[in-house]
Amino acid sequence: MDDDERKQVRAEFDDVVNVTPARLEKWLDTDESKSVGDKDGGGESTGHQSGRHIVRILRSKHDELSDADYAHMRKVVGYVHRHTAQRPHGDVEHTPWRYSLLNWGHDPL
Repeated sequence: MDDDERKQVRAEFDDVVNVTPARLEKWLDTDESKSVGDKDGGGESTGHQSGRHIVRILRSKHDELSDADYAHMRKVVGYVHRHTAQRPHGDVEHTPWRYSLLNWGHDPL
């Protein structure tokens, strides 16, 4: 991945991730965070794992990020775009839909 691609991915990631690392870390410790998402073999959900990776990315300097980090940033952008398009009707504050997005670093509220 060249520098221009990295800049584009980082810009898109920064657009969709609107939760600070401290807030995301605190969120990931909640029962609500752990209650949503697909769990491989009953363990930690994909979204919860993603949230922990997002915290690491947000706390890293740009030149410390690996190709795997940039690949994950692309995955986050795609997930947030797909999931926000499925917004349910009504109040979403205490819904699994919002909780899942929060695991991926995006608060739709």
